[in-house]
Amino acid sequence: MDDNAQIRKNVKLCYHYLITHFLKLLLLSSLTVLVMNVSRLNLNHLAFIFLVAFLGTTLFFMSRPRSVYLLDYSCYLPPSSLQLSHQKFMNHSKLINTFNESSLEFQSKILKRSGLGHETFLPEAIHAVPPRPTMAAAREEAELVVFGALDSLFENTKVNLKEISVLVVNCSLFNPTPSLSAMIVNKYKLRENVKSFNLGGMGCSAGVIAVDLANDMLQIYRNTYALVVSTENITQNWYFGNKKAMLIPNCLFRLGGSAVLLSNKSCDRRRSKYKLVHTVRTHKGSDEKAFNCVYQEQDEDLKTGVSLSKDLMSIAGEALKTNITTLGPLVLPMSEQILFFATFVANKLFNAKKKKMKPYMPDFKLAFDHFCIHAGGRAVIDELEKSLRLLPKHVEASRMTLHRFGNTSSSSIWYELAYTEAKGRMKKGNRVWQIAFGSGFKCNSAVWVALRDVEPSVKNPWEHCIHRYPVKIDL
Repeated sequence: MDDNAQIRKNVKLCYHYLITHFLKLLLLSSLTVLVMNVSRLNLNHLAFIFLVAFLGTTLFFMSRPRSVYLLDYSCYLPPSSLQLSHQKFMNHSKLINTFNESSLEFQSKILKRSGLGHETFLPEAIHAVPPRPTMAAAREEAELVVFGALDSLFENTKVNLKEISVLVVNCSLFNPTPSLSAMIVNKYKLRENVKSFNLGGMGCSAGVIAVDLANDMLQIYRNTYALVVSTENITQNWYFGNKKAMLIPNCLFRLGGSAVLLSNKSCDRRRSKYKLVHTVRTHKGSDEKAFNCVYQEQDEDLKTGVSLSKDLMSIAGEALKTNITTLGPLVLPMSEQILFFATFVANKLFNAKKKKMKPYMPDFKLAFDHFCIHAGGRAVIDELEKSLRLLPKHVEASRMTLHRFGNTSSSSIWYELAYTEAKGRMKKGNRVWQIAFGSGFKCNSAVWVALRDVEPSVKNPWEHCIHRYPVKIDL
């Protein structure tokens, strides 16, 4: 770093600290003046000040939302028998005899550039030759993943299952009857009046949507638990055609799922890992390009798959901008908000006839300690690293999750959080930004704050391999 760059960095840091602590200094000065002049106030003045303070405090505590705590979560770790290396993937693709040479070559190129390692997992039905994309096999996959994650979660938390009042399940592409939420109620004999929700077709960002819905429910029902389950089902959604835009998901999506236990009980704060601070949801579905950029359809041979548009990354970028426009004022220090607002006003007032200034991208590194960016693919992580001006360490959890587990859809942000914990990096007071993208097109954010130095839970999905990470990935 040259001298000028270092000077600019120091000036910005001084500016940031001055603006951040300005209100504290102003409040301290006001209190000092009040204390120095209290002897001049009569009883009526003191009574009025006390009444205003009392009413303000009462109104604040009555109007603030209930705190929602994350007791624990669990990510499913499939057995090693379901691992699939790149070579095994390609051999299998040739054996099933449905792909032409061009499609096989395309899949090989995508795999090499994908950022996925050689230890990701696929369901047993896809390992079979020929594959078994049956309803029974899809149910087996769902039960394996969902029950595996829930069993670990309940073993770690020792919660009374009858105290769970809210259940939210999200799985985009597999929605059988009875629903997956009903499957969980049946398996674990949850209470008869449990408020259950089954979210389908909402893509990879549905995990944050599920948390947001659970949070809304916990604002209504007192002293209870909410269970959030996020997964995707591959068995019946593997594409067996030759349309290249629909072959990409085959190369990226892998087996995985998560289960999260939330509580609004004040007594649970001490044993919880995190507190939910904010959720922000952005939906760009009113725009035709955004709506169609991730689209499930049939090809000319009537083979079903999910098509990914070439416009996907630019649409994701626009959705991100909209999302952080709402999130920024909630989390950024005042110093960054002033800079953002100043450049916005300058663009509007002084650049009408000239080439516009480049919009100021706030420094979110001042707001968050850890970033859990949806591991949708190498391109997604690269784009957010560049757009948000992050350092390699900030996207390490996302890149390593993509390498070890692939794109596990809506659950990927939880594998990333588990990675951070397994590395021993989560300290009390640290703030975490989970950000995910999904079909529709949606960009959703969840912000958490660590309530203690967080140790990895028993059966953390990284516990047997964390010593090998991070690994060098050829980009």
